[in-house]
Amino acid sequence: MTELKTDRFYINGAWVKPLGDTMMDVINPATEEVFAEVAMGALADVDAAVAAAKAAFPSFSRTTKAERLDLLASIREVYQRRYDEMSALITEEMGAPISLSDRAQAAVGIGHLDGVVKALEEFEFEYPNGPGDLIVHEAIGVCGFITPWNWPINQIALKVIPALAAGCTMVLKPSELTPMNALLYAEILHEAGVPKGVFNLVNGDGPGVGAAISAHPDIAMVSFTGSTRAGVEISKAAAPTVKRVTLELGGKSPNVLLDDCDFEEAVKRGVRHCFQNTGQSCNAPTRMLIPESHYETAMEIAKEVAEATEVGLPSQTGNHIGPLVSQMQYDRVQSLIQVGIEDGARLVAGGLGRPEGFNRGYFVRPTVFGDVTNDMRIAQEEVFGPVLAMISYQDDAQAVEIANDTPYGLAAYIQTGASEESKARGLAMARDIRAGMVHLNGSDISYGSPFGGYKLSGNGREGGEYGIEDFCEIKAISV
Repeated sequence: MTELKTDRFYINGAWVKPLGDTMMDVINPATEEVFAEVAMGALADVDAAVAAAKAAFPSFSRTTKAERLDLLASIREVYQRRYDEMSALITEEMGAPISLSDRAQAAVGIGHLDGVVKALEEFEFEYPNGPGDLIVHEAIGVCGFITPWNWPINQIALKVIPALAAGCTMVLKPSELTPMNALLYAEILHEAGVPKGVFNLVNGDGPGVGAAISAHPDIAMVSFTGSTRAGVEISKAAAPTVKRVTLELGGKSPNVLLDDCDFEEAVKRGVRHCFQNTGQSCNAPTRMLIPESHYETAMEIAKEVAEATEVGLPSQTGNHIGPLVSQMQYDRVQSLIQVGIEDGARLVAGGLGRPEGFNRGYFVRPTVFGDVTNDMRIAQEEVFGPVLAMISYQDDAQAVEIANDTPYGLAAYIQTGASEESKARGLAMARDIRAGMVHLNGSDISYGSPFGGYKLSGNGREGGEYGIEDFCEIKAISV
């Protein structure tokens, strides 16, 4: 692995010194030890990056679709060559077990690129509308990207790749908790031949760099993934310049088990999915809705799965879960487990503190709560840890009501029986649930399908055709 330029920013095709001298520790969440220091930027660094992107926009926005497809192919080739480096960095800085990094965390950098390439090949940037009108999709301009730590390269790729496909230039601020994979990605883009000024990277925190990007008058669009609270602040900062803002925010996704599904299989799959990535996924199925007649049995199965879930070091291969990303996240998860206990939920498995055998690292116990009502905080607030809330319901109508009784609307999950009638029943329920993505029977959306949600889960869609469209202005020309 090459040594990353942690004391530099990538601006105008070169690694440049920051204009300030502030550095920040990068901590391994499994050991709580510092393994790197990265430079932290400020407004002046953002100004320099935006100026480079603004200067590069006229020429890059006029490149042909064929030229941009060639560029994406080159990025794919270099990314694939440096795949193992990407996987190892995500494991070290974020705590994802190496098997998960290999299988999913790093893999999405290829998958999302392939989804965008497929969409770009078919995308019509100009087409006639009626006898005399021409509809034109044009790159929106300079874009600002603010990305999270939980699926770091996933969200970087979901912004950078469609923006390049549309002909935009950009400035990226990755999470200060997981900056290393972004530095490597900048090297990949440079090696792949992305023209200077098209992609720029400035590390920093929200108040120092994120706010500067959000309010910058020369940035035409901000795309943010993270907490709903931060998304609201970004929208406020962007409002005076009336720039486009797309947001992919939190979730509290329901997982509805219909009364004729295979309960043992459905509960096991649901608990494991909730715990995947140590529960640090915005679309995790964190509310399991079970018919009253199966509720006690479902809790017994969930208890067995939780107690069998292994917690281990990220460096070890296997299907275990790793630590949370930071001390702050650890404290938040602990506080919400305590809230669940105080609010009267039944602690089915797990609970407070570290798992047995761990005296350091941000490791938590896989936790299941039963006797949860949907008005409890653990049913309404995004915990972002391996914590499942199990809620009973009486009939399909009440299940939909509970599923929709949340400020979020990112994803939903439905488990049906094997008959066509049951699958049709599940599909009807999917249409009634207010969420951007609904998954039936363990399915997942394909690369290139739109990722995003309703309500406080955000606006805009990422991936494929819809992701490219988000980075375009639409012009009507009458002839």
